[in-house]
Amino acid sequence: MNKVLIITYYWPPGSGAGVQRWLKFSKYLPSFGWEPVILTVDPTYAAYPALDNTLLSEMSKGLTVYKTKASDYFRLYKRDKTKIPSAGFASNDGKSIKGKILRFIRGNFFIPDPRKGWNKFAIAKACEIIENDGINHIITTSPPHSTQLIGLKLKKRYPGIKWIADLRDPWTDIYYYRQFYPSRLARSIDSRFEKKVLKSADKIITVGKSLKNIFSEKLPGAAQKIEVVTNGYDEDDFADKIPGNPDIFTISYTGTLSDAYPVSIFLESFHKIIEGGNEIKLRFVGTVSPLLKDLILSKAGSSFVEFIPYVDHAEAIRYMLGATLLLLIIPDHQSNRSIITGKLFEYLASGKPVLCLGPVDGDAAHIICSSGSGKCFTYDDEKGIRDFIFSVMKQPAFEVNKRPVEYSRSHLTEQLVSFL
Repeated sequence: MNKVLIITYYWPPGSGAGVQRWLKFSKYLPSFGWEPVILTVDPTYAAYPALDNTLLSEMSKGLTVYKTKASDYFRLYKRDKTKIPSAGFASNDGKSIKGKILRFIRGNFFIPDPRKGWNKFAIAKACEIIENDGINHIITTSPPHSTQLIGLKLKKRYPGIKWIADLRDPWTDIYYYRQFYPSRLARSIDSRFEKKVLKSADKIITVGKSLKNIFSEKLPGAAQKIEVVTNGYDEDDFADKIPGNPDIFTISYTGTLSDAYPVSIFLESFHKIIEGGNEIKLRFVGTVSPLLKDLILSKAGSSFVEFIPYVDHAEAIRYMLGATLLLLIIPDHQSNRSIITGKLFEYLASGKPVLCLGPVDGDAAHIICSSGSGKCFTYDDEKGIRDFIFSVMKQPAFEVNKRPVEYSRSHLTEQLVSFL
């Protein structure tokens, strides 16, 4: 069986879409003749925004996982008892002087990101694995984009090795990039790293068509070696779970909700529905910024809103299945057409209708509409949002197509293997 070395910073007990992506690929790769070998950071040294220990039980038996230590550049946050920031500091306090200073330091002194403290340890271990196990194929996945610099070093040292760079998010075009206040020099260095990866990797994979276009424009000829392998859902995660119909019409949102997510007009729609005497509830499962939490409570009222703190992956799926309608919000940014959140595919697999707020011509909107799973509206389409909610209220058995097989983890792994 061929071996492929997968180099990923995020791995159980870390949580999030990046963890799920390669945890699931590693589960199905052996079925297609490939043995995955994982290289990741030791959790003792890792800087994870959130933990999900239940994912440890999902690792395939016999899977080889190597872990190394790392230099922790987030120690100032830990010392200050502040949560490790997620989404590149997008959910961190950016209005205080301290918050702005920390963002500036992040954007100008830790390029491409603070998790590069893992690189020297990962490179040393990767060389050992490659030479001892006869590895001919490697995959580096990011963010953190510093992981791609590990691939650069390995490709330079072992020119004959086949390297796939998995870029799950934009690099210098990410929607919160300017929040780091990068200088012209910092932007130049970061951009140079980005182009080197695009030039040196044998194959690039991204999670959506718009993201492919973003990277294709960075370098002449890059488009020819960029392929799309979306995120997806695992049938096994839904095998023993039955969708429920709550007594009260429940709109649920799962995941992080930062200040970059426009919700004002949606809340206006929700408020008008309440004024009409309708029995309805709005549920947020995950982390909500203090500013948005206050806004939601002021617009919707505490009697109609429920906030549930971060839960593990299995519990998040239960909340999806226990909703009447699922809410998906795409951050408001000029490049948001490329954003496809990992939870979208589990939304689809739940069989519940999806209300999406974001660019109606974006990748997420296309997936939702083409699969017959719901509708997408612009952030300010108050009437459209309200009418759609009413349509689901009138027809609780909203007809959603069967789970789209093209987004199953098994099917996506077969696609990945074709590039290997």
